[in-house]
Amino acid sequence: MCWESMPKKVEFTKLAQLELDDAFEYYESQLVGLGTRFISEVNAGLQRVLSHPTSWQKITKRTRRCLLHNFPFGLIYTVNNNSIVIIAVANLHRKPEYWIDRLGG
Repeated sequence: MCWESMPKKVEFTKLAQLELDDAFEYYESQLVGLGTRFISEVNAGLQRVLSHPTSWQKITKRTRRCLLHNFPFGLIYTVNNNSIVIIAVANLHRKPEYWIDRLGG
């Protein structure tokens, strides 16, 4: 993929944003500062995805998953033109592919 065609921004679906917020609140309630560490790892994952959008494990025909370090979460995303769309901030201890109905048709 050439640099000009690489995604330039990240968008979260509403449900993915809720998952991110819930995970932050959970970790922060467990230990002050742990929620902030979680968000830092999410941001690092987003940077990895932006740098190499097609390098991560394919989950479905249109989605990929980038695993976070130090937390049992994966960023489930699609690549749409100039953006990465985060479909789920998936807790890997949940039922696999619980988010699949978010893809629509």
